[in-house]
Amino acid sequence: MSTPVHEDPLNKERAHLAASRSALRAMREDVESLDITDVTANWVNAAVLESQIEERVKALADLSETPLFFGRLDYLHAPGAEQAEGGEGERPQPEAAYQTLHVGRRHVHDTDGDPMVIDWRAPVSQPFYRASKKDPMDVALRRRFGYTGGDLTAYEDEHLSDPAEAALTSRLLQQEIERPRVGPMRDIVATIQPEQDEIVRAGLAGSVCVQGGPGTGKTAVGLHRVAYLLYAHRERLARTGTLVIGPNRSFLHYIEQVLPALGELTVRQATVDDLVAHVEVRGADEAATAVIKGDARMADVLRRALYSHVTLPTEGIVVVRGSRRWRVAAYELEEIVRELLARGIRYGAAREALPQRIAHAVLVQMERAGEAPDDRVQNAVARNAAVKAAVKTVWPPVEPAKLVLRLLSDADFLAEHAEGVLTEDERKAVLWAKPARSVKSATWSPADAVLIDEATDLVERTHSLGHVVLDEAQDLSPMQYRAVGRRCTTGSATVLGDLAQGTTPWATRSWSDALTHMGKGEAVVEELTAGFRVPTDVIAYASRLLPHIAPGLTPVASIRENPGFFDIRATTDGTARGTADVVSACRELLGREGSVGLIAADARVPELAEALGAAGIGFIGPGEETTHTTRLTLVPASLAKGLEYDYVVLDEPRAVVDGEPDERTGLRRLYVCLTRAVSGLIVTHGTELPPQLT
Repeated sequence: MSTPVHEDPLNKERAHLAASRSALRAMREDVESLDITDVTANWVNAAVLESQIEERVKALADLSETPLFFGRLDYLHAPGAEQAEGGEGERPQPEAAYQTLHVGRRHVHDTDGDPMVIDWRAPVSQPFYRASKKDPMDVALRRRFGYTGGDLTAYEDEHLSDPAEAALTSRLLQQEIERPRVGPMRDIVATIQPEQDEIVRAGLAGSVCVQGGPGTGKTAVGLHRVAYLLYAHRERLARTGTLVIGPNRSFLHYIEQVLPALGELTVRQATVDDLVAHVEVRGADEAATAVIKGDARMADVLRRALYSHVTLPTEGIVVVRGSRRWRVAAYELEEIVRELLARGIRYGAAREALPQRIAHAVLVQMERAGEAPDDRVQNAVARNAAVKAAVKTVWPPVEPAKLVLRLLSDADFLAEHAEGVLTEDERKAVLWAKPARSVKSATWSPADAVLIDEATDLVERTHSLGHVVLDEAQDLSPMQYRAVGRRCTTGSATVLGDLAQGTTPWATRSWSDALTHMGKGEAVVEELTAGFRVPTDVIAYASRLLPHIAPGLTPVASIRENPGFFDIRATTDGTARGTADVVSACRELLGREGSVGLIAADARVPELAEALGAAGIGFIGPGEETTHTTRLTLVPASLAKGLEYDYVVLDEPRAVVDGEPDERTGLRRLYVCLTRAVSGLIVTHGTELPPQLT
């Protein structure tokens, strides 16, 4: 006997989806119809409120290609009110009275305020990710949904409380993980695994470092952690701010749609170079020079050089007020200066405090003489010409960029303040061959900009945010770690990376060292080793490099049921046939569904671009968005990190290795390039493969 249409579970779920979309539309229309005419005192308040309303409307957008909910929980008992509470400062949600809950990307309620979809970040949604046969967490049934675009097409039930039902791998979960993609990175709210969920929901107070190999989802975990923290601590983070730091603009463009898809629109994104952009960077250092400039010892050199400007007074000062003259002896001034130096406060803050300390010494004398000076008198004394002249002599103003300019241009000045810190050869390496005349005319390098940022913080404290996510962290120098750490001195951090993918000469070898440089030595280090994105055959091949690039690191174990497509093809190098074979491989993979990346050594990119154009194959560069008509991206090896494609053609592995300053860095770059494929990889080579692969 067939099931009546109105009782078919799939039809009922589709009806709930349609009703939820209508409810979300009504929520958005309610916000759009708000009249703020009589509730704002002035135009400033009105502008702020209008901006907040616009942000709220954007957050309530219904993305047509994204399902409103992806799962359902049927509880044995109604969840407690404490489970249903929302984020910081939010009222308990009315879903506490329900046993059946639909889990989705954002909260949706009907006109009576009753929930139709529960936010995936709510405590009551947590069992969707963590409940198991061993620990069902009071869940009788977990239902996953399959979608095509935004339309519900399938469902799959797991009866957690039924001991007779065998534990099976979710087919829909596997399909979602392996689903081809076109365009930027997607969220993973439907596929978060228990070990990932623990990191996502870690508290705001503590910092977390995630070591994760290719395909373990560490970037997605970091972004979803931001979304969770904004939900759980919205008021606090609204005041203090959040920041996502990525390795380059292409990477940031690739991930920029994840948080908006989850309804979070206020998170700033930047590269480390953006953070330290105090001067225009127009040059580049040799690798050996950049390593020294990025060494944490440079912070000591800068501090010494900065505080060398402070001189102990040798003469007293005389302050004239009316007919009276007040003298502060040299030994008193010296005591004040030494006390400020001993406190270890910022150079600029101490310089601002010095005239007030001198003025206070004068006021003490006034009081002893029977006068009754107040704060206005102290401020007037602090502004006295004699006091200002003394401060300028004893504690002169210093511009950070000029300080760094002098260090890199003046051999004697550098030698004086690097004595016992840098060797003579190291000092020679960082000195400019041709000293610059001014800050504007100097050819600054990225490493120089980081030094200026350090000097700037020595003069004036850098603003601290509530939470910072640092992705691809393994590539940072100690001085860059310090620059990031300054942005979260009073907040917390999520550090993401893979030691095996460090591709800079200064790449970190230890998370302990990196976290110490950041000022987050207490951070918990978590390791993700389950590979969700990279096929078994591909990750096994790439892992041959691990003993040579990161000995002792746990290889990623792919949990994919589909082994993926993998092939190694020899071409005829140095002839038209060699390039033609690469183009042919691209054309072959474009015949499949999904995105395709052609990754090659940077020097090979122009030749391959010309060959693709001659073959009539359209392509884009990293950072540009793929479409259904243009699905091929031509990727220089130096920009491949963090990007993913359904299929990849990797051209000439030997050239990728040779394109780096040393073999270890080259092999790490190759490891990155080999692990960008989600469904299949073709390796083409005309020269011999690196022996570490064979």
